[in-house]
Amino acid sequence: MPRVTTIVRKPAVKADRVVDTITLDHAARNRRHGTLRGEGGTEIHLDLDMETTINDGDALRLEDGRLVQVKAKPESLLEVRAENPLRLMRLAWHLGSNHGLAEIAADALYIENNPALAELARGQGCTVTPVERPFRPERSTHVCDHDHGHHHHHHGHSHGHDHGHAHGHDHAHDHKHGHDHHHHDHGPGCGCGHHHGHKHDH
Repeated sequence: MPRVTTIVRKPAVKADRVVDTITLDHAARNRRHGTLRGEGGTEIHLDLDMETTINDGDALRLEDGRLVQVKAKPESLLEVRAENPLRLMRLAWHLGSNHGLAEIAADALYIENNPALAELARGQGCTVTPVERPFRPERSTHVCDHDHGHHHHHHGHSHGHDHGHAHGHDHAHDHKHGHDHHHHDHGPGCGCGHHHGHKHDH
């Protein structure tokens, strides 16, 4: 099965290289890995090495140079409008804090068509109209970054604490063997400089 490791953006797509088309919804256009089948029966093994969104008109480049052009599948969405732009902004904020998907246009928001979201939008004083159109929601990396940062911070904190405890406890022992100097150099380098300085004063 031919692998696809490259996306060719719409302006660079050469029509004579296109051998098939495939229609993908927004979730599939954000996937990096998976098996797809073009409308003409072309089997595709998607294997992208980086996060990317495949847009309407882009093409998947097979290893032999053939292209499969992507069409964005129309999806059942809600078009949300408001006379007061502040209401739309407030709704977008609510959606973001609940990890809801939203496509932000100049004068409207497009959100997934479900009753809870429709109710939320109407509750913010917006008008809601069901539509069928391709969905291009904003992508957020907030959740990933937050978890990573939190984990890192936690790790650093516990490391510093353990290091400090051992250092304080064996102070005389370290000093006698000349290890005290080594710890001092090591402290700032491993990100525990703050803890080390504090203990040193103590």
